[in-house]
Amino acid sequence: MSRSAFLSHLSQTLAEIEAAGLFKHERAISSAQSAHVTVGGRTLLNLCANNYLGLADDPALIAAAHSALDAHGFGMASVRFICGTQDLHRQLETRLARFLQMDDSILFAACFDANGGLFEPLLGPEDAVISDALNHASIIDGIRLCKARRYRYANSDMADLETQLQTARADGARHILIATDGVFSMDGYLANLPAITALAEKYGALTMVDDCHATGFMGPQGRGTPAHAGVAVDILTGTLGKALGGALGGYIAGPQPVIDLLRQRARPYLFSNALPPAIVAAGLAAIDLVEAADDLRAQLFDNAAYWRAGLSDAGFTLLPGQHPIIPVMTHDAPLAQAMARDLFDRGVYVSGFFFPVVPKGQARIRTQMNARLTRADLDFALDQFRAAGKATGVL
Repeated sequence: MSRSAFLSHLSQTLAEIEAAGLFKHERAISSAQSAHVTVGGRTLLNLCANNYLGLADDPALIAAAHSALDAHGFGMASVRFICGTQDLHRQLETRLARFLQMDDSILFAACFDANGGLFEPLLGPEDAVISDALNHASIIDGIRLCKARRYRYANSDMADLETQLQTARADGARHILIATDGVFSMDGYLANLPAITALAEKYGALTMVDDCHATGFMGPQGRGTPAHAGVAVDILTGTLGKALGGALGGYIAGPQPVIDLLRQRARPYLFSNALPPAIVAAGLAAIDLVEAADDLRAQLFDNAAYWRAGLSDAGFTLLPGQHPIIPVMTHDAPLAQAMARDLFDRGVYVSGFFFPVVPKGQARIRTQMNARLTRADLDFALDQFRAAGKATGVL
């Protein structure tokens, strides 16, 4: 195939995506990430960021980043094992481990990299990994990269999980790892960790939880879904890019041998630059703040309850739950995009979610609460949702 034919093929694919109402458009924000953002010279109420505790523009994190820039420079220009490890990196890894009550942790450029690098070093062809059907794409990709036998269970279906555990044992698996999101980010559903850990105990399996949408605000001191459920898991992955400041950076926390082997063999760790010092220092400041942030966590869940009740009263179709992720279902991708555009015009920043991010026929506007949103903010947003819902035919 010639270059022109190849590019023509890509252009045709893009046209088909656009025609199906599945094309994703980006808007440039010219302010800090916050409860209110500036786009195109307009100030909008922001209901679609992962900034759960409102720390993305917190003065303490900004000050810590500035101080690290002065003391430790801008970037590392190296991978960790060559000359890319600073004292700050080990301080954050140790601090994360203490916060999460694990032996140790290891930093990555993003949690996508952490999940992508987790499975291959730990599991071989003699082993098995059993994954929830709605797990994040990074877990799916990470499992594809390893040679372990793969099993999948229906989302949060504990009977199916037990069947897969029995099958893996019958197939002679040496080690079995159950992998799940702590919070399924498209729906806001919590994994049934008490049942999962009980089944792991019964069948001699290990547990891995991606806690990106829980760390910082779920459970005592914000230690995530295992703490919220009152259970212990073997491996936790997570991010600094959501509740812990909203920048970038991922991590894996777990038993010391796991972390030590990942430091030797996890490819995204070995072949990616170390995190910039400013990000690491702000991460340290974020954990200090989060541990004492019971007030922000209470406000976040108060906001979530108020917002969910207001949307329900207005007649919107919601997915059930208690998490600050509150999806408003439209089921139709073009309709989700039309409502998001209408809300943008009315001063509310949201995004439509549709295939391939969610299954076909499950399009939605995923709203997310923030501890910094006021009651006046939410009342304004509810008024605009009602108006946009009627204007677009969602209501």
